[in-house]
Amino acid sequence: MKVSSSSVKDGGVNEGVDHEEGDAASSSTVEQKRKPSQGTHSLEHSWTFWFDNPSAKSKQATWGSSIRPIHTFSTVEDFWGLYNNIHHPSKLGVGADFHCFKFKIEPKWEDPVCANGGKWTISSPRGKADTMWLYTLLAMIGEQFNHGDDICGAVVNVRGKQEKIALWTKNASNEATQLSIGRQWKEFLDYNDSIGFIFHEDAKKHDRYAKNRYTV
Repeated sequence: MKVSSSSVKDGGVNEGVDHEEGDAASSSTVEQKRKPSQGTHSLEHSWTFWFDNPSAKSKQATWGSSIRPIHTFSTVEDFWGLYNNIHHPSKLGVGADFHCFKFKIEPKWEDPVCANGGKWTISSPRGKADTMWLYTLLAMIGEQFNHGDDICGAVVNVRGKQEKIALWTKNASNEATQLSIGRQWKEFLDYNDSIGFIFHEDAKKHDRYAKNRYTV
């Protein structure tokens, strides 16, 4: 079932429950996948929120070892119930990474679905990414991209002076598909600056010095 953006947005946005700084969700929220109940609006895919708590990271730890699944949702109602009870990017601690990926896809380069992919990235000043993060989530779970099957998920990275949102895709070498996704993403966010696409393979080899393969 393809859910329209209006159906997803009908859930409304309420004030989130106040949790300890840096936590994505309350301690009572555990990773689980609930079956849709009658009267709910099912999404085409199930999605999982993942959180990488900065306090759990260490320089010696293997990259990605501190990422933990928070909750899996499969309906519009479940999404809003979660979104309204978790911190938004502006309220997360510096160093936090918050992900939303399709169910059973881990937000790691090593995941078989992500291995040959890459990512588009948008940056914003610290505390200014909340709306772009929400609109990115709505576009993904509402299946608004023409090449939605190529999307793995999205992550927001909270850093000292800025927040970055990255949209991960499966097939980095398919230039036409990636350009379409990048252009549509900018349109959904009403974002006018240029954005770049980096292959995961390049990022693994060159880290922060990896160069964009595509720009829109």
